[in-house]
Amino acid sequence: MAITSANQLELLQTAEAVAREKLIDPELVVQAMEDSLARAAKSRYGADMDIRVHIDRKTGRAQFTRVRTVVEDEAFENHHSELTLKDAKAYLADPQIGDEVKEEVPPVELGRIAAQSAKQVILQKVREAERDRQYDEFKDRAGTIINGTVKREEYGNIIVDIGRGEGILRRNEKIGRESYRPNDRIRCFIKDVRREARGPQVFLSRTAPDFMAALFKMEVPEIYDGIIEIKAVARDPGSRAKIAVISYDNSIDPVGACVGMRGSRVQAVVNELQGEKIDIIPWNEDQATFLVNALQPAEVSKVVIDEDASRIEVVVPDEQLSLAIGRRGQNVRLASQLTGLDIDIMTESDESARRQAEFAERTKLFMDSLDVDEMMAQLLVAEGFTTLEEVAYVEIDELVSIDGFDEDTAGELQARARDKIEAANQAALDAARSMGAEDSLIDFDGLTPQMLEALAKDGIKTLDDFATCADWELAGGWTTDNGQRIKDNGILEPFEMSLEEAQTLIMTARVLLGWVDPADLETESDEDAVEGEEDA
Repeated sequence: MAITSANQLELLQTAEAVAREKLIDPELVVQAMEDSLARAAKSRYGADMDIRVHIDRKTGRAQFTRVRTVVEDEAFENHHSELTLKDAKAYLADPQIGDEVKEEVPPVELGRIAAQSAKQVILQKVREAERDRQYDEFKDRAGTIINGTVKREEYGNIIVDIGRGEGILRRNEKIGRESYRPNDRIRCFIKDVRREARGPQVFLSRTAPDFMAALFKMEVPEIYDGIIEIKAVARDPGSRAKIAVISYDNSIDPVGACVGMRGSRVQAVVNELQGEKIDIIPWNEDQATFLVNALQPAEVSKVVIDEDASRIEVVVPDEQLSLAIGRRGQNVRLASQLTGLDIDIMTESDESARRQAEFAERTKLFMDSLDVDEMMAQLLVAEGFTTLEEVAYVEIDELVSIDGFDEDTAGELQARARDKIEAANQAALDAARSMGAEDSLIDFDGLTPQMLEALAKDGIKTLDDFATCADWELAGGWTTDNGQRIKDNGILEPFEMSLEEAQTLIMTARVLLGWVDPADLETESDEDAVEGEEDA
């Protein structure tokens, strides 16, 4: 096959046809042809030669050019692709290092093998261009809904024709009871688009919470216009879902707008999701109020939030317990996903029993420690005193204000409490020393005798040991493993030490030991302050 005038124009026509079929730029196809012809020419003239091919975009004429680069004499290695300055003067008037000398060479005759090789190069280039086109088209559509046609099923995964490409709907991304046959119409959410060796992969989903949010955006104009915002979505695909919405226009009810006239808007979403029941909940900045809404239809009597642990305790009437938990824990699980909090649910009777147990425990503490009768101990607990330290160091007026307490009684109680605390401190200090705690740690400010005893029990006996600790080892914390929050118990957590306090103590110890320069801490503090101002 020779590149003659008879088939020169055919090259451009072929390029146009391929580009039109593959929906890619014709220029990419022509460049692929140039590369393939250049490769064939090298096999004819020699692999060491730099042969380039240019196809005229108007006439289709292929021009074969041999290119040699001008190099310094001492760098000259390959006479096929390089020229010295001296030799280059025969071709260029004033040759410089790096200049290129081009000579046209006769077109090559493509044999069967060379023609097949050229065809493979063109196909490969076209395939790469097609993949790039597909990736560029779909990468910006991630996070949107797309309509497609089912092509086939492979190992439970559905291959979907999405126009200029294919998408894959994996088994775990299908709503449980759904089944599809070839040529069925399907609506999916583009969850992710990735470049892979086999080409761009478009991953679809019908179970993603964002799919429901996108459906509501299509059905509710106020969401599309930004008047109403979807703040959170939690789904149990195919069964039940909760969606939290807020309106930025006081005249528009966000729940009513999402439900629509006679439920038309929400029903359209329900039908698309195979009958999935949807609870539409008004979002609220106050966590407790938001949670009460999220647990609907159950009624909530009381909410207690532990912000440090990101946990929330909900008290419901006894008859509302099963409704609050839901079938197989569905209602509380969705409410937890919606709020981002771990939720503990208890009945009013359980909470009452717990309060009574705590009351009895604190009453016994004061009876044993202060050597008072049950009535006086109960009066202290009823007034909100929970520890000996509170009794010992509170303003005496607070004790005198309790019915039946005078100044002498209050003074005697405080003296007994202080004596008990000092005795307990000395016992804890003696225990810490007996376990090997050294003065470097005992003399360190910020640690109580009880803390020193707890540290010594855990093998932390010197200031060096303490300085190597991590903040969570002292204060405790939470880690997430496979979506489950796991509690990490801290050595000093029983003493209500926060992460910030633990960080401060550890850094102070490192400064005292000379491990950290105080100036570095000041610099970091200044940088944090600047970043905070910029964020504000």
